[in-house]
Amino acid sequence: MNTAKETKGKVLTGTVVSDKMKDTVTVLVERYQKHPKYGKFVGSRKKFKAHDAGNTKKVGDKVKIRECAPISKDKHFVVV
Repeated sequence: MNTAKETKGKVLTGTVVSDKMKDTVTVLVERYQKHPKYGKFVGSRKKFKAHDAGNTKKVGDKVKIRECAPISKDKHFVVV
C-alpha cells in the first residue's frame, strides 16, 4: 500500500460484522457521547466498509480502521 494513504485520516475501532466480500470487511463502529443540549449519553452505531487485503479478518474480530483515499464507491477505510 501507499504510505501516504496509511498516515492520514481518522482512526476508528470496531467489530467485523461481515467478511463475505473479496478484500473487504464491514466494520460496526459504536460511539457513546454526550448530547450537546440535554446532557444525556447517547449511543450510536454505524457500519463502514474497509479494505482488508487477503481477507485476514473474520467476523467478531476487533479491528482498527483508518480513513484513506476512496478505494471504491463506498469504501474509504483500510484495516490497520
